[in-house]
Amino acid sequence: MTDSELLTAADIPLMQGLAQRVTALRPDHISAGASYGELAWVWGQGCTPYGSTWPRRHWYAGDELVAWGWAFLPRTVRRRDGSTTEVTGSSLSYQVHPGHLHLVDEIIDWYDGVAAGLERAVTPTNAERFALARWAAHGYEPDADDGEWTQLNGRDLTGLDEPRLPDGYRLRTADEVGPDAAVQAHVDAWERTSYTARSYADVRRTAAYRGDLHLLVEAPDETMAASTIMWFDPANETVEFEPVGTHPKHRRLGLARAMLLAGMHRAVAAGARHATVVAEGGAHDSGPARLYQGLGFREISRDAPMLKPAG
Repeated sequence: MTDSELLTAADIPLMQGLAQRVTALRPDHISAGASYGELAWVWGQGCTPYGSTWPRRHWYAGDELVAWGWAFLPRTVRRRDGSTTEVTGSSLSYQVHPGHLHLVDEIIDWYDGVAAGLERAVTPTNAERFALARWAAHGYEPDADDGEWTQLNGRDLTGLDEPRLPDGYRLRTADEVGPDAAVQAHVDAWERTSYTARSYADVRRTAAYRGDLHLLVEAPDETMAASTIMWFDPANETVEFEPVGTHPKHRRLGLARAMLLAGMHRAVAAGARHATVVAEGGAHDSGPARLYQGLGFREISRDAPMLKPAG
């Protein structure tokens, strides 16, 4: 059984359920855009401005979702600083249960149809050997190596150091500081973001969001200097940090390290035994990877971007 239509809020818990089952079997098959927390985050922060450009398709075995594809079609990205970017190509997030890998070809055919005439990008992980071969058989080639990479990292929540914030800084939660401060913390950390109060309202409406697991660091002047959202997957006793950001004026003070350590302690109290975080890096910026490695995170897998030219 399959169906194809625009992605809705009701789809996200279904897709997260598949992410939970895949995580239990093959965590190295979880690409950066298809994890339990990332699904909620991407949906929430982008559904209002871009939802009309998000077709999706589900594949079922009986009543159980076993695969999905989520296409991101051309759109105009408007940022808070007034700049805009025209996205003229397409990209795809997808997931398939390891027991139903034969569906990869159907996912590819669907994506080629819904994005016909566009440049098409997709990001399987480097561990998805079968899928990588099938994408290549359909004319997709590895993205040109520009030195940039995205990887999923994990660690067990044992042997945690105690968090230490600089004098005058303190840990807060989104429940305590309220929506305005939480939004401003994100905007300050990501200067060219399109994140708005409406984006955050949509994030908060996802079933996986918890305000007590949305952590912030308050500076001595009572502004928010850093923030992260933790997404708790009870089925796998795992917490995912996404996003993680620090105000430029408060960087290199150890705030992110202390915030993540405090978050891991809080995650243990919530029932988690494992934590994950996605790192992006490259020749000119490996700071996040060094931060996570210093906190004991180790690589689980890397995304392996592939492209197919327009036509």
